[in-house]
Amino acid sequence: MPPQRSTGTEAEHPLYAGQYLLETRLGSGGMGIVHLARSASGLRLAVKVVHAEFSQDPEFRGRFRQEVAAARRVSGAFTAPVVDADPEAERPWMATLFIPGPTLAEHVKRNGALSADRLRHLMAGLAEALRDIHRAGVVHRDLKPSNVLLAEDGPKVIDFGISRPADSELRTETGKLIGTPPFMAPEQFSRPRHVGPAADVFALGSVIVHAATGSGPFDSDSPYLVAYQVVHDEPDLTGVPEELVDLVSRCLAKEPEDRPTPDELMAALRSVSASYDTRAFIPEQRTGEKKPVPPARDVAPRPRHERPEGSEDLTHVAAGKKGGRRWRLPVAVALAGLVAGAVAFGTLTWPGGTQAPASAQKPVAHPSQSGGFGPWDVKLTAAGAKAAGQPQCAYGAHRLYCVRPGALAVAVDPANGKVLWSRPDPGWRSSDVPSAPVLSGGLLQVLSRGGKRLTALDPSTGRTRWDRDTTRYGGGVAHAGGVVLLTGRGSEVTALDAATGKRLWQHALPGLPSPRFSTYGDGVAYAVSRDGSRTRVAAVDPETGAVTWQRSLDQELNLVHAQGGVLWFTSTDSYQYTDAVVRYDVVGRTAKRVKLPVPLPGAQAVVRGDTAYLLADGGTLVAVSTRTLSQLWRLETSVSWSSAPALAGGRLYLSAVDGRLLAVDTAHGTLLGQTKARLGGNRGSLVNALPAPLTADAHVYATAPDGSLFAVDGRDPSGW
Repeated sequence: MPPQRSTGTEAEHPLYAGQYLLETRLGSGGMGIVHLARSASGLRLAVKVVHAEFSQDPEFRGRFRQEVAAARRVSGAFTAPVVDADPEAERPWMATLFIPGPTLAEHVKRNGALSADRLRHLMAGLAEALRDIHRAGVVHRDLKPSNVLLAEDGPKVIDFGISRPADSELRTETGKLIGTPPFMAPEQFSRPRHVGPAADVFALGSVIVHAATGSGPFDSDSPYLVAYQVVHDEPDLTGVPEELVDLVSRCLAKEPEDRPTPDELMAALRSVSASYDTRAFIPEQRTGEKKPVPPARDVAPRPRHERPEGSEDLTHVAAGKKGGRRWRLPVAVALAGLVAGAVAFGTLTWPGGTQAPASAQKPVAHPSQSGGFGPWDVKLTAAGAKAAGQPQCAYGAHRLYCVRPGALAVAVDPANGKVLWSRPDPGWRSSDVPSAPVLSGGLLQVLSRGGKRLTALDPSTGRTRWDRDTTRYGGGVAHAGGVVLLTGRGSEVTALDAATGKRLWQHALPGLPSPRFSTYGDGVAYAVSRDGSRTRVAAVDPETGAVTWQRSLDQELNLVHAQGGVLWFTSTDSYQYTDAVVRYDVVGRTAKRVKLPVPLPGAQAVVRGDTAYLLADGGTLVAVSTRTLSQLWRLETSVSWSSAPALAGGRLYLSAVDGRLLAVDTAHGTLLGQTKARLGGNRGSLVNALPAPLTADAHVYATAPDGSLFAVDGRDPSGW
């Protein structure tokens, strides 16, 4: 039932936000009301609609645009993913995935203090959430119990209304502080223009105290007195479990540099108790029945003093700034979850020859699970290297071939992870981003130096057979069968014999400026050129350069698959969200368009038969049938950023930014299993692209940001 219209300041309650019917009211804050709504496909959403009086305020509209941008950047496993938004609407709104479960504030009010075990799980979950939020370059600035949802798979951080991306041009006004005093850090009162990630860690400490005692570490009915206590007084940790007191106290340090980082928090929590594990904290569900309130461990829960959202001018109570150390802004920036990868990697020191030190490449074997195969993992690092970097690999000729920062190529036995040979790349620079090697013409083709050199290696020994400077082609290198295709800014294409490096042909493709080639295993090179309003596609014989056919299609489209005279494309809307899958029959010149119920940001697609599988930023995975013209299923994987999906044997595999490998059943869209995270020490750095998993002989091979290459049995994802 839609919300009833009323009189007064909220008389203009809308029935719709965009295309979404607002069913019931979930709650309200100082800036807007949150409604439960449903998408056209039945997906439950939480839609925040701005109060009418604020929608006419240009400054507030700017803040709301900032909130939408921040929420999209951090959308992932530890937040409520953004589905849609319109900050320019008459009543600005934002729709996120609805996450069932109470807020921490509601849970503590209803059930009392959390047990020590649940506090550890909560603290670990919030540390993980802040780690991902900070990696996306965002500081939340208002972490508090009402902004923590207790979902079945762990806590979710919501409401980025006053958050700040690192590259934001919007700044806090002098004399105007925004936040909730009991959960604000000292620097939010004394120097609000310089608030960084450490402020969120301070808030985390306050939230844990609230969860443990029913009140915060700084307690007063007056927000002004609370502000004074936060800046000058020591926190009251009475009632916090003894094993967490030291860690919480470190979070509540007055100086930002004295507080632990989220990664340090998680490491410390692992050592707090031998019983600590990573099982999700599952809150008691609301049933409407009154439940007994358990007492706190040492004292009865104190009164709650959580303040309404909004701003208060509290500057005058925080004038007593402490002297001594100057605050240093922690470095924690990256794009939309594009974390874990390769920045400032050490130079490989593989002296004399091509073999990397065995101690640096020793595979870790695991018990066999099926048919004599045992999962393994190997670190593709070298002695003296400061960082690993994420390998990019290819499979062929019963071997795995990988490249990574500092390594031109490495050959690995897929049976056991043993490194067979390796080639260092002495000319590697930290700005170079490696791309996966390709087996073509019987040789291993490796593109290095940031796409400026192509080297063909003997796959058995790693020795160079031929190489070529590709600077003039700007990275436009593709492979089709035994041919290398080089394209630059113009229409001219140069084709090389992949086995010898000799030129086969060179000429322009009429009507195809700056074409980009892709292949799908049918021996055809598909050239695609787009001009902003149309997409031109041509089938090219890679051996001769002859154009078999050429088509011109309305709208900019992205070619994702080709088979048997049929092309599959994805289309995007004005916000560059994928909004449809298009199946085009080349001979009949007919198209079938399947519109997605909810557009997907940054979607990557794979196709099998008549079904397209699309994996979006934020972890949404959908299956679309171009036969029935409908969406078959939708799964929220909670992966903030991932590789392109890979298909094999009724399973879909994807790699997460933290190094996990996930398996999904393609028939029903259910998660079958996932491996552990392999993030390593390269935290908070930038990754250009995540390599997709590889499959062969019922085994799955994947890489991770810690520099590892690992193998698992694809037939038993539940055992990963």
